[in-house]
Amino acid sequence: MKVYTKTGDDGTTGLYGGARTGKDAPRVAAYGSVDEANAAIGLARANLGDADVDRVLARIQRTLFDVGADLATPADAPQRGRLHLIDDEDVEGVEVQIDRFDHELEALKQFVIPGGHVASAALHVARSVVRRAEREVVALGREEAVNEAVVRYLNRVSDLLFVLARTVNARTGVSETRWLVERRAVEE
Repeated sequence: MKVYTKTGDDGTTGLYGGARTGKDAPRVAAYGSVDEANAAIGLARANLGDADVDRVLARIQRTLFDVGADLATPADAPQRGRLHLIDDEDVEGVEVQIDRFDHELEALKQFVIPGGHVASAALHVARSVVRRAEREVVALGREEAVNEAVVRYLNRVSDLLFVLARTVNARTGVSETRWLVERRAVEE
């Protein structure tokens, strides 16, 4: 099988189930952002030396493939029965991880300027892309049926990525830059 099929040369792409849609369709934008976030998480993992955080990120990456498949499959496609559809158990699993890692961090009183360790910076990129994906899924939901648990899942994943970015900095001894309302950045 070749990597290229030429079927998308007309500006369309295939959804799971066989239907074709424009590459600029809201559904494609949503799962494309999920894919982009997954790639940013992969970049973070490639620069990470923490097996505990890596295991959590590996699970998130696998589940983001489930999210992408969910989004790439219209609600009426029979193929939905073959998928792991995101549900409240997935959301709760992310919440458990947020609480576990947040427990070891200093409470925030200011905004954190993204950066620090390379893996932390990549996690901040992933977090912002997940937020975009969340917005795109909400917009898609105004036009077509979507799995509502996907929105909750993406919301929690972005929170987890924020906490993990802070955890990476804390565990590697890299200080965070905080943003104050007075528009001054301070090193912790």
